[in-house]
Amino acid sequence: MIRAIVESAFQTGCLSVESEGLLHQVLASKSYDSDDLASLGALGKAVDAGQIKREASSNRFMKFPLQ
Repeated sequence: MIRAIVESAFQTGCLSVESEGLLHQVLASKSYDSDDLASLGALGKAVDAGQIKREASSNRFMKFPLQ
C-alpha cells in the first residue's frame, strides 16, 4: 500500500491530504515492510527537496526514524 501511494505521488508530483492520511494509517497499523519504508524515505526526501508538493497546510511531514 505504501509503495502504491508513493508511486502515485511521484507520478503526479503531489501528495494529497487523503494519501498522507492513508500513509499515517498504514504506519500506525504496522502493516509495512522494509521496502515500504525505503519508498517512504524517498518520498520524504522528495518532499524536502520540493520535488513533490504536499496539499496539507501543515509544514510537518513524517520524520524518521519510524519506530
